[in-house]
Amino acid sequence: MAEAVDLKAIGTRPVRPDGIEKVTGRAAFGADLNLPGMLYGKVLRSPYAHARIKSVDLSKARAADGVLAVVAGADFPDAGRNDLAKNVIARDKVLYHGHAVAAVAAKTLDEADAALDLIEVDYEVLNPVLSLDEAMAEGATLVNENQHTNGDTSKPASNIAAMQKFERGDVEQGFAEADVVVESEHRVPTAHQGYIEPHACTATVNEDGKATIWCCTQGHFEVRSLTAAVLGERVGNIKVIPSEIGGGFGGKTIIYLEPLAVKMAQMAGRPVKMMMSREEVFRATGPTSATWCKVKIGAKNDGTFTAATAWLAYEAGAYPGAPTGPGCMSVLAPYEVPNLLIEGNDVLVNKPKVCAYRAPGAPQSMHAMECAIDELARKLGMDPIDLRLKNAAAEGTQAPYGPTFPPIGLKECLQAAKEHPNYTSPVPEGAGRGLAVGFWFNIGMQSSAEVRISEDGMATVMEGSPDIGGSRAGMALMAAETLGIPYEQIKAHVGDTESTGFCNVTGGSRTTFATGMAVVQACEDIIAQCKQRAALTWDLDEEQVDWVDGEAVPKPGVNADVKPLSLANIARSAGRTGGPLLGRASLNAQGAGASFSVNWTDLKVDTETGKTDVLAFTAIQDAGRAIHPSYVEGQMQGGAVQGIGWALNEEYIYDKDGVMENAGFLDYRVPVASDLPMIDTQIVEVPNPSHPYGVRGVGETPIVAPLAAVSNAVRDQLGFRIDDLPLSPPRVLAAIDERG
Repeated sequence: MAEAVDLKAIGTRPVRPDGIEKVTGRAAFGADLNLPGMLYGKVLRSPYAHARIKSVDLSKARAADGVLAVVAGADFPDAGRNDLAKNVIARDKVLYHGHAVAAVAAKTLDEADAALDLIEVDYEVLNPVLSLDEAMAEGATLVNENQHTNGDTSKPASNIAAMQKFERGDVEQGFAEADVVVESEHRVPTAHQGYIEPHACTATVNEDGKATIWCCTQGHFEVRSLTAAVLGERVGNIKVIPSEIGGGFGGKTIIYLEPLAVKMAQMAGRPVKMMMSREEVFRATGPTSATWCKVKIGAKNDGTFTAATAWLAYEAGAYPGAPTGPGCMSVLAPYEVPNLLIEGNDVLVNKPKVCAYRAPGAPQSMHAMECAIDELARKLGMDPIDLRLKNAAAEGTQAPYGPTFPPIGLKECLQAAKEHPNYTSPVPEGAGRGLAVGFWFNIGMQSSAEVRISEDGMATVMEGSPDIGGSRAGMALMAAETLGIPYEQIKAHVGDTESTGFCNVTGGSRTTFATGMAVVQACEDIIAQCKQRAALTWDLDEEQVDWVDGEAVPKPGVNADVKPLSLANIARSAGRTGGPLLGRASLNAQGAGASFSVNWTDLKVDTETGKTDVLAFTAIQDAGRAIHPSYVEGQMQGGAVQGIGWALNEEYIYDKDGVMENAGFLDYRVPVASDLPMIDTQIVEVPNPSHPYGVRGVGETPIVAPLAAVSNAVRDQLGFRIDDLPLSPPRVLAAIDERG
C-alpha cells in the first residue's frame, strides 16, 4: 500500500469532471430524453391498500384518442414467486395504496391521463395491515396468505416473512454479572430517501425485438437483469443507458417503470417515456422501514459491557425484504460484548415494498442501542466517549455477525472526538448535547474497468458505476496516481451495458473501493504493457524496466544509454510495438473494510412550541484514505442532514385505510438550509489493508449516528427521554405536557 507521503494525486481536491455540465444545466437526467414519435406512459394505481382484483377492463382505454398501448398484469409473464414482478404491476391482489394496476401510452400526457380514467377495475376491498403490532399479533389479517416464516410450510402462514438470530456467550450470566442494566424500547417511522429527481425512463424496441432503456438509476446492469426477469426476456436483448442521476441514496437500486415502458413500446412500435410525479414517488416507491426495537445492555461499575440483547422488527412493506440483516449486523458492531443475543424480524404490512436507504437498517437499530448506551453512561457517571472507548471494537475484535475486524478506526474517531474543540467547549446555555457512534460494514461485489490511452497520452477510464457522489473524480485520481500522470490528463466516463464490463450497483459504499480497485488494476495492466514496449524499444529485458512518474526508465544499475519514455511517447509509437494501449480489469472485490463514525450535536428545544433548533453538529469518520477529501466531507455532511431530518421531522403518516396523508415535500418535512448549522467534519484515516490505496467506503455510515445523537441531545436538555422518533414539535410538546 502506498504511503500517504508518497501520494501526489490522491488526497487533492480537483474539480469534478461532470461539474461544469451540471452547473450549466447541460447534463441530461432521466426525464430529459426526447425521441421522435415518442409516446407518454402513465400508470393507474390502486385506491386501496389491500384488495383483490376481480377484473380489469381495458377496452375503453384502448379505444381512446391518442392511445397506442394499454397493459395490465395479464399482459406480462406469470410472476410466480417473483415479488419484484408483482410489485411492478399487480396481478390478483393490490397490496398497498398506489400499487400499479395498469398503464397506458398515448401521444400526449393529457390523452394518457384521460385514458386512465376509462380503465375499469372491480375490487374486493380487504382490511389493511398497517403496523408492526397489528401484523405480528395473533390472528392478524395476512398480507400474503402463502407467506410462511423462513419458508417453513409446516407452520401456519404469517406476516413475519423471515426471522434471524445472532448469539454469543451466556446472556443471562452476563446480565447477572452487571452492576447496571438499561432496558428500553424505541420506534422509528418510515422515511423516504428524499432524492430530488423523480423516477423516469424512456424505452424503445426495434424490429429485431432488441430493447433500449434510458433511465436514472444507481445500477444499470441491475436494471437490465431485473427488467429481463419481469418480461421473461433474455438479458442480452436489453440495453440500458444510464442518465445522470439526481440523487438516489439506495432508492434507485430497483425498477418500477422500466418493464412497463418496454412492454408498451413493443406494443406501439414507438418510444415510450414514463415519469413519476412527486406524489407517485412517495406513494409507490420504496422508502425505508419503520421499526420497533427493544434493547437491553448491562455493564460493571467500571463501564465494562457484560451483556446486551436486541429484538428488532422491520416493516418490509407488501413483499419480503426489509433490511433486517444489516440492522442485526450493525446494532452492536462497534463494541466488545462477550454475551449477546440479536433477533430480527422481517414483517409484511400493506405499505410500499421498502427499498434501501443509506446504510439500510442500521440507523434504526443503532438509534435504539446508542440511546441505551447514553443512559448507561448517565447511570455510571461516565463521559459518553469514555464509556464507548472502554468497550470499543478494534483490530482483532470479532463482530457480532462473525468476522474478525482487520485494522479499523473506531478508537481513533472516539479519541479525535474527545479532543475536538466542539466537544471540549461548554454546552451552550439552555441547550443539550448528544453523542452517538455509527457503523456500516461496507461491501465489495463485482466491478470492471477499462483504461484506454490515446495517441497523445490522454487516458480514458471507462467503468459502469453511476456517479452519485463524485466517483468519476475518484476514479480519475486513482488512475492519475497509479499511472503517474496529471489528473487533467484523464477523463472518466460511465458506460452503458454494452460499452463497458459488468458492474454491480452504486450502493453499499462499494464504488470507490471496488470499481476503484478495478481502475487501479487496469492502470497496472497499462503500465505492464508500457514497460514491455519500452524494453522492446531499448532491446532490454522487461525485468530491467521500471515505471516512475509516468515514464518508463531503466532500473537502477541497468547500464543503458536511453532517454525515459513517457506515456505519450509510448502511445505515439503503439502501432509499431503491438497496437493500441488498452488496460482491463474485472474482479469481485473482497475486504471492503468496516467504517465507523462519531457524531455529536448541540441543540435547543423551545419548550413553548416543541420546535428544535440544531445549533451545531460535528461528524468524525474513518475513510481509510480520502481519495478526494471534499467529496468525503460532502458524504459526511449529507448523511448528517438526512439523519437530522429523520430524527426531527420526517415520517410517513397514514390514515386508517392505509392512504399516505403527506405525499409531498410541503407535508413531508425534509430539512432545508435555513434549518441547519454548518456541519463540521473531520476525516480520520486508518488505511484499509485490502485496497491498494487504503480506501474504505464512506457513503453509508454518515446517516447512522445522527438519529441517536439528536435523541440524546434532546434528552440532555429536557432531562427525560422521548423514546420514539421523530422528535417533531407535536410529539415533544406532548411529552413535555405529560411530565408537567
